[in-house]
This record gives sequence, C-alpha cells and structure tokens, in this order.
Amino acid sequence: MLIEMLRGSKSAGGGEWKVLITDAFTLRVMSASCKMPDVTEEGISLVEDINKRRQPLPAMEALYFIQPTASSIGQFMKDMQGKSPLYKKAHVYFSRPVSKDNLQPIKADPLLRSRIAALREMNLEILTVDIQGYVTEHDSALVELFKEDISTREYELLIDDIATRLSTVFASLKEFPAVRYRAAKATGAAVSMQRMRELVSTKLAAAVWDRLSKYKTSIQGFPTSDTCDLLIVDRSVDAVAPIIHDWSYGGMCFDLLPVDGQKYEYEVTGQSGKPEKRTVLLDEHDPVWLEVRDLFLAEAYEKVKEVFDQISAKTSTSDLSGKELHKLVQSLSKYREQKDKVELHIKISSSLSERLNADGLFDVGKLEQGFVFGDSGASYKELAALINKYPDMSTHNKMRLLMVYAAMHPEKLDPQKQNFWMKLAKLDQEDMRTVINLEFLGVGINKDASSGFSLSFGSRKEKGRVRKERRTSEEAYELSRFYPFVQDILEDLDEGKLSLQDYPYVQEPDSGPSSSARPRDPVSSLGSAFSALKPSADSATAGRAGAAGGGGSARPEKPAGSARAGMSARKKATGGAAAPAPAATSGSSLASWALKGVGMEEKSSSSERPSVSAASSGQKGRRLFVFIVGGMTRSEIRVAHMLSQQLNREVIIGSTSLDTPNKFIEKMKLLKK
Repeated sequence: MLIEMLRGSKSAGGGEWKVLITDAFTLRVMSASCKMPDVTEEGISLVEDINKRRQPLPAMEALYFIQPTASSIGQFMKDMQGKSPLYKKAHVYFSRPVSKDNLQPIKADPLLRSRIAALREMNLEILTVDIQGYVTEHDSALVELFKEDISTREYELLIDDIATRLSTVFASLKEFPAVRYRAAKATGAAVSMQRMRELVSTKLAAAVWDRLSKYKTSIQGFPTSDTCDLLIVDRSVDAVAPIIHDWSYGGMCFDLLPVDGQKYEYEVTGQSGKPEKRTVLLDEHDPVWLEVRDLFLAEAYEKVKEVFDQISAKTSTSDLSGKELHKLVQSLSKYREQKDKVELHIKISSSLSERLNADGLFDVGKLEQGFVFGDSGASYKELAALINKYPDMSTHNKMRLLMVYAAMHPEKLDPQKQNFWMKLAKLDQEDMRTVINLEFLGVGINKDASSGFSLSFGSRKEKGRVRKERRTSEEAYELSRFYPFVQDILEDLDEGKLSLQDYPYVQEPDSGPSSSARPRDPVSSLGSAFSALKPSADSATAGRAGAAGGGGSARPEKPAGSARAGMSARKKATGGAAAPAPAATSGSSLASWALKGVGMEEKSSSSERPSVSAASSGQKGRRLFVFIVGGMTRSEIRVAHMLSQQLNREVIIGSTSLDTPNKFIEKMKLLKK
C-alpha cells in the first residue's frame, strides 16, 4: 500500500524525483514495510523529517506522509506557505482520519490549497512485523492498562489511540469485521482498578466498533455488512506464553541471541584471516529464515545442513564440462550470497545449541512444560532440585521458572514459600515482587494476618488450568508440547464453539453468530493485501479539502485430533522438538530456493523478498483477525502461520507490541514496585 502511495504521487504529474517527508511515527511505519531501494525505485530521492530544518528544494515536489496532528499540519503549512515555499507542490497523505479542526486551517488558505496536488487519508498506522503480524506500537500498554495505580485519563487516552490505529487496518483493507471481545468477569465497586483491567478488551472493542461504523459513510466502498472476524483479547488471556521458553528456531533466536529489533550481529573470519563483524536482518527478506523460523531447533538445523550439503554437491566441479564450468563461474557471486545465508543459519543453530547446553535449558524447558500440562513429576520438589542442580542458572531463568510455577500453582506461593524461594534461588525483593505481579494478569493478591502476601486467582479463575495434550502418547517431542491458549480460542471461533457469554459480539453480525465460517474469495497475505491497495482518492479528506489509517479465564480442552496433532512427530535424541508445518512461501522448498542460480540457468536475485502469495492462494474462509492488548509473543505469531493452513483461512494477529521474555519481565516489574 505504501508503494502504491508513492506511485500515486508519481502518476499525479510533476518531476520524476520527489522528496518524502515523514514524522517520527510514519517513518517507522515506512521502515517496517519498505526498504530504501523500494522507495528510491518509486522516484523518491530524499527522505526527511518534518520536524527538522530542511533545505529548500523549490524545483521538486514533496510527498508528505504524516500523522494529522496539529503540530505536523502546522509544520506542513509553514513549509508550503508564503512567497517561497520549500517545494513546488505537495502530495499530502495522512496516516489516520484528520479532524475537522485540524483540516480547517488548510481549507482556509487558498494559496496553500493551490500548492497541494493531493490531500488524502491513507489510514495506515501499524508496523508490520511479519506477513501475518503487526503492532500498533503502544509499548507501554501493558504497564499503563494493568498496573496497580491506573490513571483514568491515561487509560482512556491510550485505549482511544490503540482503537484509532487498529481501525486503520480495516480502513486500509476495506474490511468490516464482526467484532468479538473477551468479556469482563469482575464484579463489585470495591475493586475499581481490577475492574478497569477487566474492561480493557471491552472498552477497546467498543471504541474500534465506533470508528468502523463511521467508516461506512466516510470511506467510499467500505462494506456495510461484516466481511471478516475480529477477536479482541488482552494479555491476561495467557500469562504463561510470554514467559515460557519457546523452542521454535525463530522464538529461540529472539529469546537467547542479542538481536536488536531484527538486527543480528555476528562474527566471521574474513579473507585476511582476521575476525570481522557482520549484521543481518532476521526477517522475511531472508528466504532461509522464512522457511525455518517456525521449525523447532533440531529440525531447523537439519534443514539448513541438508541444503548446505546439496549446494556443495551441486557446485562440485569434478564432473562438469568446460561449458558447464564456465556457467558456474558466472554464477559464483549469486552462489556465494546464497551459501552465506545458509551458513549464517547453521552458525546461529550451533550458537543456540551451545547456549541451551551451557544454561541447562533442556531441563528447564521440560520442567516448564511439566508445570503447564500438570505432569505428576512436576512439583516444587523438582523445581528446587533443578535450581540446586544448576547453581549458576541466571536470575532471569529462575524468575521465569517461578512465574510459570506460580501461574499454575498460585496456592503454593504463600509468604513462607516466597521466603523459601528467595533464599534458595538467591532472588531479591524486586525479583519476587515481579513474580507476584502476575496478580495483575488474572491473579489476585490477598494479605494474610501477618501482612504477608499469598497468591490466589481472582475473578478470572479459581486455579491454574492445565493445557490439554495435543498429541498421541508416542508422538512429538517432549519440548514441542506447549501451545499458546490463543490457539484454542481461534479454533473454537472458527468452529462456531466459542462461548458467546465469555466472548460476546459488540453487535451480532447481520448473518448471525455463525457467519465466521462464511466463505470468501481467496486472499493474499497481509503484506500483499496491503501492497495491492491504492490510496483512496475518494476518501473523506478529499471531499472535505475542496481543491486539494496467563493465565486468565478457563479454556476449553482440545481433543488430540485438533490442529496441533498434525505436526511433525519424529523423535530426536538432541532434545529438539517437532515442528509445525511452516506456512508456504513461494511454493518451493528451502532446498530449491537455495539452489537457484547455482545451476546452469539464470535465476532472479536472492536478495529479492520471496513471494508469499501462495501461502493463502487456496484459502476460502474469510479473514480472521485477533488483537492482543498488552503485547504478543513469537509463539502466538507462529499460531497465526499454522492456523492459516489448518483452518483454510487467513489468520492475522496484531498487538500493541511484540515482546521477548526479557522485555515482558521488565514490564512486569513496573506493574507494582
């Protein structure tokens, strides 16, 4: 969609090259979806910040992609007013609907209007993190909406802003969802702060619905009846998923490696024999990453090793004729790039394995999953024994173990037990306070007679619910058992089994509660769906401008035959785990991608982003959106990948942020200090 915005400004006339002006937020929106070469290819020679002093370029036209705030609009007007405007013409695209008050100064200035070539609402205020995932970039949502002392004003403003950004997804795609949400369970006026936490999903759903209803009249071509499904929940729906170790390749990379955003820096031996630092992006522009990110570690390593061996065999010169050898030499540059990508992931896999062994994480992972599934051999005795077995275990991992244990056994963490764990695990008061802060995600704190604290579940549930096994007894790896509860919920919604009492509609869809299963035309992935859309020249702005986007409640138990039971189930001696079938990419395997250009025929550059349209080209069900307030996890994104295939409909997941376990625990510390 952003590329179409650039193309739209190009086709509107004027010079070949333009300047792109953004604010801090819209620059991040652009950066999440577009690379600089993509922007340059569409005629943008320079990208500048609207809030910084800029050199006048009166011979060039400017494309403004900005939020319609009073500050940004004021700066835009300053740029284009007077006898000497900074640019020849302005193509203005707002990231969300603009208010009448902010639009009025533009309408009131005839000279300014004459310098505006386009004025439109793009309705795009999300950052894509994945072809099926996005964030609204409200990183403080978990703290501001779930902390001990909630500010009513900040709470309402934040809900309002999240709703505005979330709504732009549907404005951009011209989809009108049937909106469901996780209903509040708390009762009584004595727990007002708890009530506010309980109402997060309810309030957000109402705010989103209000905006979507207005789109019916403000956006030309916006549907008047529901075309997709949106489910809104909050982080308390599953307090374990952000803490437990995720044994997928992608989850481990972001959990255990020093990845900054999506940037990973590593060291290699250069041609001179000296160590050199390199930086790569772990994103969907890397076809190897796209293929193995959802595989469990052991299988990911085997996959990339297999491809490496195939490349080596295919490029052997021993049996090549002179003509074939000449063609191979011509393709060496491309071959080297492809081989480097595979070698990178072999190196990453090896680094992860070393880290797992050094930190005793195989044992940690088994005990975590034992707690979650209620295994008879997973109790406080095993937890104490494990901490004693690994005296050098990091404080971070001890806290994660205790948090999983507390989520499943809150009744066993009374004040006496808290002191015991603090002494055994060498935790300080802040560390234990962080563990106890699980109360804000569905666990209540009650003071006893001695003014200590004990954990007990509040109105959400009385005790920790274990997850139902999704495998037969002899299948799958021990470490592949865990799945986020959002998978249960989405499967039930798709099957028409999701409780209307626990997950009501804001307004029942026109076609009735079962409409979620209604067929729709095949669709492309989130990324390709956005890119296929063009800016709406008929938006409300164009018309207004004249000339000129835990452990919470009880969950249903899933039968062994549900979606996860279809995962790969070969056992590995390495302690790896079975992998879900990864979402299709370009329809070819990792091996076939890696060998492109290595053979005798010319292939396209491997630096191009792999096609993902095939991932959903055969899907018939209408889109299913889920939004998690308070942060989502890599494992939950993986559920979206898997269910898109299993349910034969595109599943798109969004949240206020995408959190690693480290980041989540840091936020938990802030809920109550």
